[in-house]
Amino acid sequence: MRSICTAITARLRRFRRDQHGNVAIEAVIILPIMIWAYLAMFTIFDTYRQYTAQQKAAYTISDLISRQATPLDAGFLDGTHDLFETLTRAVGQTGIRITVARFDQTLAEYQVIWSRTRGGMVALGSTDIADWSNRLPVMPQGDQIIIVETTSEFAPVFNIGLDRQRINNFVFTRPRYAGQVCFFTGSEEICDLPGAPTPVVTNADQA
Repeated sequence: MRSICTAITARLRRFRRDQHGNVAIEAVIILPIMIWAYLAMFTIFDTYRQYTAQQKAAYTISDLISRQATPLDAGFLDGTHDLFETLTRAVGQTGIRITVARFDQTLAEYQVIWSRTRGGMVALGSTDIADWSNRLPVMPQGDQIIIVETTSEFAPVFNIGLDRQRINNFVFTRPRYAGQVCFFTGSEEICDLPGAPTPVVTNADQA
């Protein structure tokens, strides 16, 4: 009986010291974690890349509009929407809203001169932006400002716990080469509210 116990104990000791197959076992445990970590890093990087690309695209469109000395039209808006999708390589639904507004110091509120959209966004009215003092800068009486808003759906490449989300951007710019940014509807040009004086553009604004 004692010899049997001794034999079993010896075999258990040899089994405890035996290291054959340890690498394979460790690989089975660690490899899935390493793969998940790699996919997570790639997905997070791609998410930040998409956010940055959409923000840069919004600034590009805003700067482009600020340099226009001729009236914008429907074809121009279609082109800016296509440009946004090209720059961002968006795969989901996208939208863009371009609004030109002015500031009335007497009423201490912002007023919409014209607002046009593409991609299903809703145009803004003066009541929508009247109290946007926390979103828009302080402006001289009658000065115009260009507001570009973009939106796009984004789905992470891999499912690592990040939900499908919508990326929104809000950018504003002052006209550079003309005091006004007009819009041609096909029958008339909308440049400002009735009776409003034409804003003056300085050399500093054109920089």
